[in-house]
Amino acid sequence: MSGVRKFGGLSWKELLKRVWHEVGADDVLGQAAQLSFYFLLALFPLLLFLTTLFGYFAQSDELRDSLLGYFRRVAPVSAFRLIRETLLEISSGAGRGKLSIGLIGTLWAASKGMAALTAGLNRAYDVKDERPWWKVRLIAIGLTVALSVFTVISQTLILGGGKLGAALAGWFGYQRAFEVAWKVGRWPVAVFFVLIGVNLLYRFAPYRKRPKWEWMSPGAQAAVLLWLAASLGFRFYLRYANHYHLTYGSLGGVIILLLWLYIGGIAILVGAEINAEIERARASGAGASRSS
Repeated sequence: MSGVRKFGGLSWKELLKRVWHEVGADDVLGQAAQLSFYFLLALFPLLLFLTTLFGYFAQSDELRDSLLGYFRRVAPVSAFRLIRETLLEISSGAGRGKLSIGLIGTLWAASKGMAALTAGLNRAYDVKDERPWWKVRLIAIGLTVALSVFTVISQTLILGGGKLGAALAGWFGYQRAFEVAWKVGRWPVAVFFVLIGVNLLYRFAPYRKRPKWEWMSPGAQAAVLLWLAASLGFRFYLRYANHYHLTYGSLGGVIILLLWLYIGGIAILVGAEINAEIERARASGAGASRSS
């Protein structure tokens, strides 16, 4: 019964059936293809913006390496190599002062992906965005800044928490045991921060009445799990059947990065469809059929 109440009165089979229908009706695959293009355009400005924020912290190099470390474990090898080399090349070509001066332009470019995602989420929730374009862009910039600061804070907590925990464990003589536990435990902590970030997107990006806050909404959980599972499956496939370099040559890394972003777009939009169907079920009454 608790599971049914959690899904707005729907059983998980009925929820999946409705989501499957909406995925086709809202052209989620086509929307994700558009998002992958905008994500690619926004990815490197976003990483540069994060790098600039890292520069204001004493642990800037560690923060950047920590963030790239998560990319390395999740993203396909070719995609991660392209991200890392491009970021290091641009960062070394422009000093910290130049990056700080161009912060507004970098932020504007990085927000393009957020604006495109907002349009996709509006379609998932079946709402027409009546906000003026400048307000949509300002919200996109605000969300980009918020998620960037949130990323910096989460990475700082993960790094600082590890050092603080190691110091305390060393004081009591359990430093070795803590190091082993932290190597495993920091991943659930990182996933928790990602879940909160996805929930922020679902709550503030689309044009709709904001529901009650949930730390881990079903849609956000599904989106993160789907993206992680699909990313790991994609990595496994590329490890044993990587023909992209034979077909596309030096463009293989770009194609793989686009495909990985495409997978991420599908995961985020499917998660939004799940939350939307649960909210509709709650609004229409427990288990009531939604009119077509």
